[in-house]
Amino acid sequence: MTVSPPAQQRLARSAPSAREVDAFCVQYAPRAPGHPAVRDLFRLLLEVPEDGLDARLAWVERWMHWMRERIPAQGLVEAEDATLSPTDSRLSLLVRVLEGESALRASVTRLVSGVCSGSRGLKLFAQVGLSGGNGFFSELTDRFARGVLPAPPEPGNLSELLLRLFPVPQDAEWLAALSPALLARLTALVGDPPPPDPSPITRVRGDLMDALLLLGVQVTSLGLAEDVRDRSPGLSFRGSPFLKLRLVCDAVLARDGAQDSLRDLAQGVSDCRQVVGSVTRHLEHSGVSVDLVYRLERIRRGLDRMEAIARVLGAARGEPRWREALVLLSDLLRHAHADRSVRALVRRHARLLARKIIERTGNTGEHSITATPGGFHRMVHSAAGGGLLTAFTAALKFFLGGLSLAPFFAGFFAALNYAGSFVVMQFLGFTLAARQPSMTASTLAAAVGEDSGPGATSGRMERLAALVPRITRSQLAAVLGNLGCVLPAAVALALGFQLIRGHSLLSVEQAHEVVASLHPWHSATLLWAAFTGVLLWVSSVAADWFENFVVYRRLPEALAHHRVLRVFLGERGARWLAGGLMHHAAGVGGSVTLGVLLAVAPGVGGFFGVPLDVRHVTLSFGALALAGCTLGPSMVLAPGFLAALLGMAVIGLLNFGVAFALALGVALRARDVPLREGLRFLGVMVVRFLRQPGPFLIPPREEGLPDDAVPQVVPLVGPPGH
Repeated sequence: MTVSPPAQQRLARSAPSAREVDAFCVQYAPRAPGHPAVRDLFRLLLEVPEDGLDARLAWVERWMHWMRERIPAQGLVEAEDATLSPTDSRLSLLVRVLEGESALRASVTRLVSGVCSGSRGLKLFAQVGLSGGNGFFSELTDRFARGVLPAPPEPGNLSELLLRLFPVPQDAEWLAALSPALLARLTALVGDPPPPDPSPITRVRGDLMDALLLLGVQVTSLGLAEDVRDRSPGLSFRGSPFLKLRLVCDAVLARDGAQDSLRDLAQGVSDCRQVVGSVTRHLEHSGVSVDLVYRLERIRRGLDRMEAIARVLGAARGEPRWREALVLLSDLLRHAHADRSVRALVRRHARLLARKIIERTGNTGEHSITATPGGFHRMVHSAAGGGLLTAFTAALKFFLGGLSLAPFFAGFFAALNYAGSFVVMQFLGFTLAARQPSMTASTLAAAVGEDSGPGATSGRMERLAALVPRITRSQLAAVLGNLGCVLPAAVALALGFQLIRGHSLLSVEQAHEVVASLHPWHSATLLWAAFTGVLLWVSSVAADWFENFVVYRRLPEALAHHRVLRVFLGERGARWLAGGLMHHAAGVGGSVTLGVLLAVAPGVGGFFGVPLDVRHVTLSFGALALAGCTLGPSMVLAPGFLAALLGMAVIGLLNFGVAFALALGVALRARDVPLREGLRFLGVMVVRFLRQPGPFLIPPREEGLPDDAVPQVVPLVGPPGH
């Protein structure tokens, strides 16, 4: 439709008259001529700047504010779609006006062409959301500086324009909800300017092509790194999908995004994903570093971005292309805001660290989560040995406490007592209760996160229901073995000491202090038991880290082929030493860490004025048994002593529960399992326990695992007894 000369004259005037506004409103909103959306749009279209990138961008901001108004532009004409959202109703009004006013349409077309010709989209498509490899503290400092200091204007950068138009992260949802059909109609109106003005579609397509090529180069470089190639030994360098990906990207660029070249690109991306999956599986056997996990994450993100760009390039022009473009733009907007957020940076690095912790599960000993009555009994016997050693550890603790030592030496010998006891347990194959390994939580998180689909929920919950009772039974077996043996061993030690020395191991004052410190509600023993659960989890992380360090640095292989060791121990002795290091790495590393933490934490807390203390169920029960021998049989039945016995059960639950919750939380975070899935899983387990507590406490007579369930033997990562 061609406008009349009076309509053309409107463009030359900055402020339309009231009669012109009314005439415009009657023409395009006959049922609601006084609607503010119509009047504001008319004034906005009359003020389209003819030149200047800054002025044009300012007008685009004003247009976006008009689009974001909550008052819908519905009911303006007959047969109008009443189901449109407020935003889409305003977009429909804009399309209808531009279809009817050729002069206004021409001015908007020139503006769109000018904005696209003066802007660059390579950074937006190829860098936003894909970290450039800066260190954590460097990136943290940069984000703080950008949040405090004023930023220089970059009007030609589309990534800055995106944040300028959509200043809050929630705008990504608004952008994704726009109608692709209406945007396609708007593009058909203003997306093809007459020559010699540059075509916006051609410019954006060129930026997408350049971004695809740049991403291909970056992903290829990361995928051909030495440590990635070492973990995919089945592929030759020439046959690497990452090397082929670079060539496929060149073909896409040379053929201007032809459909067959895009299909080759999709296949290349799929092949690269398989290599990344293979490398991730090899982390269990060859170790993992934070840098490697970080680069694998960058490869995954780069491949995702390449797929999104390829979908936009391959979609048919019009509504299908806009549907894919909105998905890409909303994702870019989310990442653009995340790239400026300090909180998002901390969350991402915490997630990478969590993935590094659980990616390598390791194989760290013969003790495992029990699945049969025989395994349950073996766990009890192993824990009985741990209880026997713990009785000596508790007695030695009080002996060292009675010596007049400087604080440093008191802490040193206390740590040596704990760590030495735990290391001996490790080498003798004994078990200490409340050891919650990260491997167990990682297995649970994998079961929660796999088979993500509406029809797979029940099967996933059944697998979890089969695994969790084995974990609780194993911990119960360890507690029963520990406590069942630490009691008679501690009593025997106390009676033997009294027989030899003529007085009890603990004084009456010390015995009363022990009983009072274990009272569940007259002392802070519950708080210290939860704190000890944190220390138990930290020790399991240290166990994983040390084992991963040994494997990643290939220390067993180095020891097995060390010339000096072969001279003194012989080839067989060197291999035996290497095998022992591999077998006991996690146990020794975690044992030493736990021993140091239990001994040092109270001293560190006291140094800062915080009265920290620790409560481990087996050590506390050993101390209570020694106190009972000093106080005598009559005091053992006193209410205070019985309350301390009740505190033992609560301490065990808190030790296990806190350590398990922390390990499971890290695993869920690392595997991107939604919080609602984890809460649902816990709710299901609680309901099952209340209905049938038996399987959670004692093993059934016959129990087997289906082929598709979790493995029957899940190694416990972390000392002692592994």
